[in-house]
Amino acid sequence: MKKTSVVIAGGGFAGLSAAMYLDKTLARRENVEVTLISRENFILFTPMLHEVAAGDLYPGDIVNPLRRILRHVKFVQAEVQAIDLSTRRIRCVGGVAQLTLEFEFDHLLLTLGSETNFFDLPGVSEWAVTMKSMFDAAMLRNRVLALLEEATVQKDPVARRQLLTFVTAGGGFAGAETTGAINDFVREVIRYYPDLNEELIRVVVIHPGKFLLPELGEELGNYAEYKLRERKVEVIKGARVANYDGSVVTLTDGKSIPASTLIWTAGVKPSPVIATLPCEKERGRLLVSEFLAVTGVPGLWAAGDCAAVPVLNTKNFHPPTAQHGLREGLVAGKNIAATVLDRPLKSFKFATVGQLATIGRRTGVAMVFGIKFSGFVAWCLWRSIYLMKLPRLPKKLRVMVAWTLDLFFSRDIEQMLTLRDVEALSDLADRIRARGTGSGTALSASESPFVNNQLERKG
Repeated sequence: MKKTSVVIAGGGFAGLSAAMYLDKTLARRENVEVTLISRENFILFTPMLHEVAAGDLYPGDIVNPLRRILRHVKFVQAEVQAIDLSTRRIRCVGGVAQLTLEFEFDHLLLTLGSETNFFDLPGVSEWAVTMKSMFDAAMLRNRVLALLEEATVQKDPVARRQLLTFVTAGGGFAGAETTGAINDFVREVIRYYPDLNEELIRVVVIHPGKFLLPELGEELGNYAEYKLRERKVEVIKGARVANYDGSVVTLTDGKSIPASTLIWTAGVKPSPVIATLPCEKERGRLLVSEFLAVTGVPGLWAAGDCAAVPVLNTKNFHPPTAQHGLREGLVAGKNIAATVLDRPLKSFKFATVGQLATIGRRTGVAMVFGIKFSGFVAWCLWRSIYLMKLPRLPKKLRVMVAWTLDLFFSRDIEQMLTLRDVEALSDLADRIRARGTGSGTALSASESPFVNNQLERKG
């Protein structure tokens, strides 16, 4: 008997939420096979990403291995390249050798998330630093330390000033939190560099709106701006980045800022795989029904950042946040199981519980159930709530220990990864890819992609 094949493409909050539900239900049945495809073999807890960039946490503290979370759902580490809805196959690339893999599906849940949108601005994609992955955060911390070391041996004060200028594009959650964290980090550790002084440091955040953190409203946004300015952060509002050449940030109002670092948090867009699908879309995201089913395509589902999920009885759509993604993934998983088992579907209904942000130095802003908090209380709320949401007890304990030690000891300033290390890894990857031969085969999810990658394509 041919098994019913359920494939989940994307291992973020929505994808893992669906996989965890199916792991306890549908994946235990002998006539059903559930496969999760993700380009990383871990789930990244993105709300704490800025703490890795600032050295408060180590990268391993905020990631959880998918294989330890899932017991019955099969996992494949690969990157989705294309989806053929007519033949119901999904094509992926896996391994350092970039092996081509194909999977057949009866039900496909797309949770591919979003990617950084550079809006085709000159030089930005080539030179800016992003904050989307664990690698981004770890590299930003290493970059700050590398620039401090370089500034130490640089004798020209103008060049030193440029090396120690950090500009953030975007004043939303990621931008405000990253700016506050990096500002604290660089101003705290510069005391270990006797040839430098704090006056050389310049931290700037550029936001096109009238106030920071627009999701939290003007009052909390203005409070966040006040606290950042109090800590010597420059806030430029009503302007955008026009271009960046790696040394000078040019703004739309004509101003320019000499800076060796531009942190880009100013926009995201759905995965390019989504753009190629012949499905109805809303601002680039797949339009789905109240049941998370993609309009007009039986067996295709979507959740998270790549899905436009309607708010019932309105013309609005749910925001692409983590708390919505988790619950969308759960409902999508339940509805896939209900379809396979011929049971009624469940509508997605959810209202935002609250939103929180830290802005550095034990200060935060929050809105929970419509009640506004700011300062130390909001910071404590942020840490308490996100610690509870962090998956798995061992990781919670690691983070608790790191936060406790942070109260008594200063941050570490070792540079874990250098440019020389990156070049060596790149050379190794090139050699492995050059040696790799052959391509993958069309597979059902029950077959091992790495065992069968040399076979000819079936069908």
